[in-house]
Amino acid sequence: MRLPIERPAECPFDPPAGLAGLPAMSRLEFADGHLGWLATTAEAARAVLGDPRFSARQELKHQAVHPNPAGIGTPAPPGFFAAMDPPEHTRYRRLLTGRFTLRRMRLLEPRIERIAADHLDAMAAAGPPADLVTAYALPIPSLVICELLGVPYADHGLFQELSARLVTFGADGAGALAELVGYLRELARRRRLEPDGGLIGDLTGELGDDELAGLAVILLVAGHETTANMLALGVFALLEHGRPYEEGVVEELLRWLSILHLGAPSRAALEDVEVAGVTVRAGETVALSLPVINRDPAVYADPDRLIPDRPEARRHLAFGYGVHQCLGQQLARIELRIGYRALFDRFPGLRPAVPATEVPVKHDASVYGVRSLPVTW
Repeated sequence: MRLPIERPAECPFDPPAGLAGLPAMSRLEFADGHLGWLATTAEAARAVLGDPRFSARQELKHQAVHPNPAGIGTPAPPGFFAAMDPPEHTRYRRLLTGRFTLRRMRLLEPRIERIAADHLDAMAAAGPPADLVTAYALPIPSLVICELLGVPYADHGLFQELSARLVTFGADGAGALAELVGYLRELARRRRLEPDGGLIGDLTGELGDDELAGLAVILLVAGHETTANMLALGVFALLEHGRPYEEGVVEELLRWLSILHLGAPSRAALEDVEVAGVTVRAGETVALSLPVINRDPAVYADPDRLIPDRPEARRHLAFGYGVHQCLGQQLARIELRIGYRALFDRFPGLRPAVPATEVPVKHDASVYGVRSLPVTW
């Protein structure tokens, strides 16, 4: 089986139909012909992500949908800690964990609220209709992560374009990565001489320029690409279901939408490991289907329904599991909660400006979402 990626046109929030009814572990043919596995239950996913016998190392893993342009066997560049195992992963993570605690992220709430309000003011001044992606969903997390890292927001057009190419298959991701690393390496050199209180400048005493550039790529791309897509896609889902924002809906949207959808995260077996009754052989890659895993009927009652106050919603794996669990998840939760609430408070009559079938979605990107979302009020 090859991994299905097209979500149904009649409900672009549901998993691809070809993933229905699969066992916990199914044989999967990867993009380069490798025969590995696809995990589709929460129990199997936790078993893989929580077991040190499975590796996150880039050079060991095969890609489910599109081959890695660097090829199998190419290690992650310096600083790309998400594609490393302990102790390398641990060394980078320890430098960052204290900077992304819930307490620290809550201190950012007034600033995030101000950013959201400023963009809503601009939308109101311009009048309807508006593209929610460019007017609101993308600039909010972009500005927040720029301020955290010490990246000049004046350059946001450059890194937004490069990060979009990075997560869109067939868009010269390798070239985009090289350009983004080069930009951030030069920024690290500048911050070494002129610290500005951002994360890059603060870590110049701990890491070299190449490491800082790689680490910043991970944080910059993950820090705005995922949250921006969740903001826009979440609004699309709420509008299509005739629901205003409700406190608590963020966790349910994270579960129900599962925007990491193309077999990520994935792990490579370092030795033979039994998972859900099958033996994963050493060297085989296991891809996870989060859109199916986060609708596991063994975990969620009536899993295909969007239920804003679902009590078990927080058991989702949208932020991963184990030692590689998303470092910025508390920031993402705060941005989403503020972003949804402020938007629906300002525009209680918000509604789509085009039929749902005319909203372009990102089937071909590693982070699912909408390319644009025309709205009116």
